[in-house]
Amino acid sequence: MAKREDRQQREQSDDLTRKLIAINRVTKVVKGGRNMRFSALVVVGDEKGSVGLGMGKAAEVPEAIEKAVQIAKRNMKLISLKDSTIPHQIKGKFGRGQVLLIPAEAGTGVIAGGPVRAVLEAVGIKDIRTKSLGSNNPINCAKATIEGLMELRTAEQIATMRGKSVEEL
Repeated sequence: MAKREDRQQREQSDDLTRKLIAINRVTKVVKGGRNMRFSALVVVGDEKGSVGLGMGKAAEVPEAIEKAVQIAKRNMKLISLKDSTIPHQIKGKFGRGQVLLIPAEAGTGVIAGGPVRAVLEAVGIKDIRTKSLGSNNPINCAKATIEGLMELRTAEQIATMRGKSVEEL
């Protein structure tokens, strides 16, 4: 009983937002009949530039979601942001899923659908326009969004990589 209380306290102490993107029912046919399991895709973020994506599988939906949250926390990545949007336009790719991320001025809001919106809100982006190209599979869309966000670079980061000042660029 003490372990469960410790875990609940830890979960309440972290200020991460969790968003459930998709739940899949997976059926495996075995000798005795059908074996049903569930897979859950969850995105976790602190709304300050960190995001993680996790996929968990279990016999029950709540267990699958909990596993996915734990995996997402382990896979947290830091994203480069510029105020409430992204520094530049980029296309994220994963498998056949592609997501075009376009920066927008303040007040635009998050113009995105489904899995892309969940990932962007978890990161803390408030103003962005997106277009999902290719696959509409939630797993590929979410992973493509994170791939695109990871490739973002601010002007300061590019300047330091080139050994110049921001004004020289």
